[in-house]
Amino acid sequence: MNTAVITGASRGIGFATAKLLGQRGWNLVINGGHDRDALQHAADTLSSSTRVASYYGDVSSEKHGNGLIDCALRTFGHIDLLINNAGISHIGLLSDMSTAQWHRLMQTNLDSVFFTCRAAVPSMVRRQQGRILNISSVWGEVGASCEAAYSASKGAVNALTRALAKELAPSHISVNAISFGVIDTEMNRCFDPEEREALAEEIPFGRFASPEEAAAFCCQIAEAPEYLTGQVLRFDGGWI
Repeated sequence: MNTAVITGASRGIGFATAKLLGQRGWNLVINGGHDRDALQHAADTLSSSTRVASYYGDVSSEKHGNGLIDCALRTFGHIDLLINNAGISHIGLLSDMSTAQWHRLMQTNLDSVFFTCRAAVPSMVRRQQGRILNISSVWGEVGASCEAAYSASKGAVNALTRALAKELAPSHISVNAISFGVIDTEMNRCFDPEEREALAEEIPFGRFASPEEAAAFCCQIAEAPEYLTGQVLRFDGGWI
């Protein structure tokens, strides 16, 4: 049975993707690092359809990035799919951003991808198979005013995705990223109703995507032929 490891899976895209993979028969290892009760609730919900292990820890640290992968290998013996979904945003002028805020955002959005990939790749190479899917953003492609740091972090994830795909293709390991537009998750609840309406009007489809739609696309990429690799695939309703 296939095993998927998903960071930031207590809610939003991560949880919706875990739910859909579980319904398709995948073993799951889900991670969260900021709300232990939410992670436990997610695990309890998902366990009704498949085998689930949960790992509580902030994967922006080397200790927990390694710990998550160790947990997955101890529990299920192998990892077929790693989805790096954990991420935070920061809205404001770059000149007003503190050094601590910059480092925190980069650690969460970029360092976590490095730690989990570095830990998971050796076992995938030994098996000569595996998939890595990094959750990115359209701002990593085109940038956003007042989200310069967030845009930089996702741009780095995109570059890492493309380079790592070339590095791992000889071992039959695919590495892709999804460049999401506006998904109706907790991260985007920071907008007031007027801001949400104005933002939705910019999108040709006239609305935000649901987490379930995002999850369906994640699963589609995760289960695509291995020859699909090194791609940053946009899912934004025609916005950008």
